[in-house]
Amino acid sequence: MRLQNKIAIVTGGSRGIGNSTVRRFLEEGATVILCGSQKESADKAVAILKSSHPEYKVSGIYPDLTSFASVKKSFDEVIKTHGKVDILVNNAGVSEDTPFVEYTEELFQSILDINLKGAFNCSRAVIDSMIAQKKGVILNTSSIAGKYGQSGGIAYPTSKSAINGFTLSLARELGPKGIRVNAVGPGITNTDMMKAVPEEMINPLISQIPLKRLGEPKDIADAFVFLASDEARYISGQILYVDGLART
Repeated sequence: MRLQNKIAIVTGGSRGIGNSTVRRFLEEGATVILCGSQKESADKAVAILKSSHPEYKVSGIYPDLTSFASVKKSFDEVIKTHGKVDILVNNAGVSEDTPFVEYTEELFQSILDINLKGAFNCSRAVIDSMIAQKKGVILNTSSIAGKYGQSGGIAYPTSKSAINGFTLSLARELGPKGIRVNAVGPGITNTDMMKAVPEEMINPLISQIPLKRLGEPKDIADAFVFLASDEARYISGQILYVDGLART
């Protein structure tokens, strides 16, 4: 198993791509701490995983990702319990489609706080431990929207473009300390959000994708597994787009 004996934290781990990533990490032998937005969602996600696989080493936490103090407290407890954190997946994020003429400063800031500040807070909270052990992997969730933009919801592609810069810069700074930093950029993916979109809107999207299907959460999770594993030991500072060559 590719992640045997690794300790991983996955934010946004209670559903969608994050939950699929948690499951794949567990299948590969990792001990996983999933972050949910609240206690109920974290506990429920852990219970579902353990109900089918009691042997899984998984637990849940629910820090406020926009607060460094809250994140640091939770992550310090993880490090105290497990002795280390080998892998951090900054996956938690929110999106919306408000037209720019209706945007408020508060809405713009709220998206950046989760998508960008959250990744900063979580990375900062684990970095001292990773530097001390002279190794570690930080993985961020980007998006094709960060590369191509999108119509409406300006804060989301803005935050994902910033995640790309964050990934590249952190990889340069932390590489000499034995820490790899990469990002995965999902394309149009079949999450709960997409399931609410009418079929007549989805079919035109699929027709523009050469592989002729939407991405599945497992497609993205498998990319995270690869980048977290020793198979990617010489890969850092990359944004791996998993999009079937999709374009927004």
